[in-house]
Amino acid sequence: MRIGHGYDVHRLVEGRPLILGGVEIPFERGLLGHSDADVITHSVIDALLGAAALGDIGGHFPDTDERWRGVDSLLLLRETMRLLRSQGWQVGNLDATVLAQRPKLAPYLLSMRRNLADACGVDPSQVSVKATTEEGLGFTGSGEGIASHAVCLLFNGAGR
Repeated sequence: MRIGHGYDVHRLVEGRPLILGGVEIPFERGLLGHSDADVITHSVIDALLGAAALGDIGGHFPDTDERWRGVDSLLLLRETMRLLRSQGWQVGNLDATVLAQRPKLAPYLLSMRRNLADACGVDPSQVSVKATTEEGLGFTGSGEGIASHAVCLLFNGAGR
């Protein structure tokens, strides 16, 4: 088995939808990025790729490639899972923590869990998504951006 950690951060800006864990959340600003800038899904992808020692999200889905402009990050997660499965990896569990002062995310956490689980082909009981503020501290606390950490456990039936 292998453990992976992922981290992502994006700036909040006017004129973009706020997508987190594949859920569009009503808010006056969204995250700036080449894709939909879904920091939760991006941190999960990096955790999975890291656990399998397969690089990172930027190496597989570079922001210099127009194919990924505006793409739904859950599609990137599905592609990541296809790669992992081709090498014998299976997800044991995923745990993500999103850091955002606003908006309140509690009403959306279950939908995020379900979206991530579906994209990974696992049961929602294997996925956890939590939200926290940073009590007004740092760039997330001041509302400049949103960040996410994720950890995962992978198993490999091929014995790698």
